[in-house]
Amino acid sequence: MIHFRSTRDVNSFSLNALYDAVGYSKQAIHQFIGRSNRYKEEVSHLIELILQIRKDHPTMCCRSMYYKINPSYIGRDKFEAICREYGFTSKRTKSRHKTTDSCGVIRFENLLNDRILTDKDEAWSSDITYYEIDGNFYYITFILDCYSRRIIGHNVSSRLLTRQTTLPSIRMAVKTRGDQIKEGVIFHSDGGGQYYADEFLEFTQEYGFKNSMCKHAYENGKAERVNGVIKNNYLKHWDIESLKDLVKSVDRAVNLYNNDKPHSSLQRMTPMEFESKITNLELKSSKTKNSEPVKELA
Repeated sequence: MIHFRSTRDVNSFSLNALYDAVGYSKQAIHQFIGRSNRYKEEVSHLIELILQIRKDHPTMCCRSMYYKINPSYIGRDKFEAICREYGFTSKRTKSRHKTTDSCGVIRFENLLNDRILTDKDEAWSSDITYYEIDGNFYYITFILDCYSRRIIGHNVSSRLLTRQTTLPSIRMAVKTRGDQIKEGVIFHSDGGGQYYADEFLEFTQEYGFKNSMCKHAYENGKAERVNGVIKNNYLKHWDIESLKDLVKSVDRAVNLYNNDKPHSSLQRMTPMEFESKITNLELKSSKTKNSEPVKELA
């Protein structure tokens, strides 16, 4: 009879027996799981890219999209099979992008629905857009404060992986805000895989964010509009020939957007001017206890 010291020993024995039964080593099985998870992440991000292309080219066929994207990790037939699975091969009256699938999609409640914001850092919103240079796709991630419209985090990357898109962007946003961040900030996004990846959720949990997601693009309208403004009002008017040029241009565009562009929704102030006004009003309010709370200006 075999005697075990703990439940851990029992589990270890059971797993070793399983490895022997299937004829594979523990290392081989873990390598297979790792490859499988990476493939699922790539497919999830591929779906997001197809949705991005369909925004600009609603009728582009799947084969044309394949040669436009030219993914190195997946063949043409598999690409078209994925398109069929997600309903991209037929004319659609509405998006058939699944909210739950084999990639383990997480769907958070929309916490911004009908919510009235009264101050900055109550809610942040984010979206990822693509930018094409000589047939190559690059990806731009923005995070903005929903109240002040200020872009507080951004990143440019050559791939759609979480560690190259949403993670560096939210790290920049946290660094931008510094000690001002309070626990409970709503982080709002679409259902892209980069917003529910384990490494991203670990970060938001560490800082006490409340994750929020929308089902439709219009429910993330502020972030969507920022994409259009940066691409159409700035980037497309500049000479951008490489990833290095794009990184510099996005930095420049964000600076102009935050500091020089008046917003009609901010009483014709720039986001930086608006935040400065909020700070001054809060300082005055703290000195006069009987003053009314700051009303939403955005």
